[in-house]
Amino acid sequence: MSATTTPGTAGTTLRFRHADALRADFPELAAAVLFADGVDATADVGPGVALHTARAKARLATANESEFPEVAAWRRAFSRMGLKPTQYRCAAESLLRRLRKHGELPRIHPVVDLCNALSVAYAVPVAALDADRIAGPLLEVRYARGDELYTPFGGGTEHPAPGEVTFVDGAGRAHARRWTSRQSGYSAVGPHTRRILVVAEALHDGGARVVPELMTALARELTAHWPVEIIGPHLTSPSPAEPGDGRPA
Repeated sequence: MSATTTPGTAGTTLRFRHADALRADFPELAAAVLFADGVDATADVGPGVALHTARAKARLATANESEFPEVAAWRRAFSRMGLKPTQYRCAAESLLRRLRKHGELPRIHPVVDLCNALSVAYAVPVAALDADRIAGPLLEVRYARGDELYTPFGGGTEHPAPGEVTFVDGAGRAHARRWTSRQSGYSAVGPHTRRILVVAEALHDGGARVVPELMTALARELTAHWPVEIIGPHLTSPSPAEPGDGRPA
């Protein structure tokens, strides 16, 4: 299975891939990654956030987020993994639920705010990670063994349950729990973040079209607010939309 290659820490190369076993179990998975160097916490992304959340609000005015095909596909996947969909929600559903109840999303960091706004606009989970907090040479989405280390936002250490889907780096650190449910505080984008790795994943029909569209929109937002160097978006496996192994030119 192909992997996407991006610059890593200290001039090294970081590869990203979904494990073959996961791809075999979820052949409908559509995913793309984007790497950007040069962000900071000073940009005013309010207009862009408002534009994308307005799209989500318009959709929520006619249906509950649980009825969205994009969300329903993740609910089915969580059920297949033995998780209660109403207890563990994918990140996009959690954000949509919060938007419906409160009318707005929390403001955390300009990069995170843009990713969250695009996540609700497309109803697709989007993970933004501080690339300098990821140990190479490979960040792999795979089934956990149970010995990986996960850092919650509140601190401390957890171990993903054996068989749980997580993002694992070269140091055995888990950067997510329950696939798209909860990211790690260890690699969260923060005030000192300069380089980001963004991953978008979808399981619904049409995901192969929607995910690249979302990531292209994110690239436009990033270049509009920062003098960034961007690699991507790149699909993480060959598809009719983008043949080849997903490596940047």
